[in-house]
Amino acid sequence: MTEEKSVYTSGNVESTILTIRGQKVILDSDLAGIYGVSTKALNQAVKRNAERFPADFMFQLTAQEAQNMRSQIVTADLQTIGNKDDRMNWSQIVTSSNKHRGAKYRPFAFTEHGAIMAATVLNSPKAVQMSVFVVHSHAAGINVAQRDGEEAGSDRKDTSCA
Repeated sequence: MTEEKSVYTSGNVESTILTIRGQKVILDSDLAGIYGVSTKALNQAVKRNAERFPADFMFQLTAQEAQNMRSQIVTADLQTIGNKDDRMNWSQIVTSSNKHRGAKYRPFAFTEHGAIMAATVLNSPKAVQMSVFVVHSHAAGINVAQRDGEEAGSDRKDTSCA
């Protein structure tokens, strides 16, 4: 069985971000789609590199959290179904998506740091691209901070000499 791989944009990535336990997270199935890998491949890579994923990077939903999430998604799916014939098949919506796995397989939720770390343990082109982007962004942020610090320091010298 293969999983559908979607094209993600910044707009629909934002729609995959949930708040669980007071933290903004993205579920493993959505993160896998963003990085162009199967959920199984993502979770296997994470398990092989468990030391890189402390509790503040990711956690597994409890059975109750997973059930609550499934209930909310099913309710939302039923509300969007237009005609009566489609409502008869609503269970297909639930079973066709990896997000709606059985209770045996509770989803993992990744925080922002966990999502970035996941990119470093995956070998897909999208994951590698994301890792490089994060490094470039971080380096640019450091350069800006250093430049701002130097400018602030030179301003202090000017004011102390006056």
